[in-house]
Amino acid sequence: MVVNNRKKVPLRKCVATGEMKPKKELVRIVRSKEGEVSIDLTGKKSGRGAYLSKDTDAILLAKKRKILANQLQVSIDDSIYDELLELIEKEKRLS
Repeated sequence: MVVNNRKKVPLRKCVATGEMKPKKELVRIVRSKEGEVSIDLTGKKSGRGAYLSKDTDAILLAKKRKILANQLQVSIDDSIYDELLELIEKEKRLS
């Protein structure tokens, strides 16, 4: 019997691009029971979640096509998209 020591990497699908990526390469956006939309950096908030690639193009595509609004069944404020873009820029500068 072969024992595999490597942990299985959790994959999630980007709602904008449809690509399967490791969870760490995506950002989760959550809609709470109250209908509040927020960015979930821990990946542990309760509520309906959707994943987006940490990529400017993916976020702009999601905004243009209202993909997040459809996935979470709630209207998404532009500030959420601005916050996502800001987050990605910060991460790019740090890496």
